[in-house]
Amino acid sequence: MIKYKIDILTTLKNKGYSTYKLRKNKILGEATIQKYRNNECIDAITNLNLLCELLECQPGDIIEYVPDEN
Repeated sequence: MIKYKIDILTTLKNKGYSTYKLRKNKILGEATIQKYRNNECIDAITNLNLLCELLECQPGDIIEYVPDEN
């Protein structure tokens, strides 16, 4: 399972991207913001690319693979 290593919204806020700014400037939609708020993984690679651009980081800084417990 892919999990986030960081709190996406807090990290974006620390970089100057409040949820208001993200919505107002149409960077992220409300549904995507809610998924980040609920720590749900986003399937689209486009969002991962956008996060890497905004946070100036690599995908491995944001997500990690954690084996299922089964």
